[in-house]
Amino acid sequence: MVKIRLRRKGKKHYPVYDIVVVDSRVKRDGKYIERLGYYDPNTQPSTIKIESERALFWLDQGAQPTETVRNLLSYEGILLARHLRFKGKTEEEIAEMVQKHKEIVLARYWRRKELRKKREEAKKKAKEKETQEQSA
Repeated sequence: MVKIRLRRKGKKHYPVYDIVVVDSRVKRDGKYIERLGYYDPNTQPSTIKIESERALFWLDQGAQPTETVRNLLSYEGILLARHLRFKGKTEEEIAEMVQKHKEIVLARYWRRKELRKKREEAKKKAKEKETQEQSA
């Protein structure tokens, strides 16, 4: 079976991944058929570069993405473009909807980041309040 998965590169504690098409029996960092792009989780927001035409080609050939790669393809709008292409939409409609999708994903990323910060601050305040009550 052909899979689309991540191939680890980079230094210790600083991973960078290639998105590759590979036979499922090959080791994680072993020989691959084709490199589709890369993923760098160390930046804010994470850097994702994927050749969409080649990814669509391999998906049409039956390649199965792993769960992580499926999420990356979704963030980039490649799965949406594939779905719309099956629906019979024109290239302009697809490009417009993919662009809208990318804006929504980016806005969601920043909104969730702010919510995480607020939750952490609330936990700190609750912890400080608890320590003050115990000392009093």
